[in-house]
Amino acid sequence: MRTAVRHRAGLSAEGRAGGCLAGAFTTSRASRPSRAGSRHVRRFLSCLAVLLMSAMSSAHALPEGFVYLSEVAPAVAIDARYAGSDNFVGQPVEGYHANTVILTRPAAEALARVSEELAAFGLGLKVFDGYRPQRAVNHFVRWAGDSADQSTKAQYYPDVDKNQLFEKGYIAKRSGHTRGSTVDLTIIDLKDGRELDMGTPFDYFGPESWPSYLDLSPEQRAHRALLQQVMSKHGFRPLSTEWWHFTLANEPYPETYFDFPVE
Repeated sequence: MRTAVRHRAGLSAEGRAGGCLAGAFTTSRASRPSRAGSRHVRRFLSCLAVLLMSAMSSAHALPEGFVYLSEVAPAVAIDARYAGSDNFVGQPVEGYHANTVILTRPAAEALARVSEELAAFGLGLKVFDGYRPQRAVNHFVRWAGDSADQSTKAQYYPDVDKNQLFEKGYIAKRSGHTRGSTVDLTIIDLKDGRELDMGTPFDYFGPESWPSYLDLSPEQRAHRALLQQVMSKHGFRPLSTEWWHFTLANEPYPETYFDFPVE
């Protein structure tokens, strides 16, 4: 697994802060005590600020090759469902700590091109999920094994027994999302942010969510076809069981499953 993290060239922030703190306590003999003390207090506080900024930056550093979608495609709306309780688990999922989406850079750049093309027609994208930590997948597996928890059945899997979610492929121990180039999304109207009607909500477990499902209105079929057409045009391949799910065909990490948190 690749774990290299991007840093700016030169002395690290920690190194600069350490030197700063050391200098803060070096008093010149020629300095008057009162002036030296005041100056050193100011410098000490400045060094603490550098350390705080360094800690915040390190906490959100991404592995090499990954980016925040909002930095590459700022026009894309984000509704990170697994960071909250509006999902089939019914609670925040392990590994998701913020309403943000992370992707590999090639996937994010391809989504930016999709967003730009749709914008010409007054449409945009809303993304529900991108990179998914392995610990989140493990959470899904534990949830699927808890037959006593049926709190979200009516909304997400009304016609499927929970003990069949593995057998039918809705839950698995490995996910393409964990490789960083898979995205769950829909199309929205840029005038009001309204999601286009796709026939089922995101993460609905059932054949109604298959792209090939035909018992839909002409408008719903047209919306699904538009999403599939524009995503395929920009290098994504669809999934046969989920209209919202697409993976970059030339994903950079096809055999690597990551587990850093989304924050």
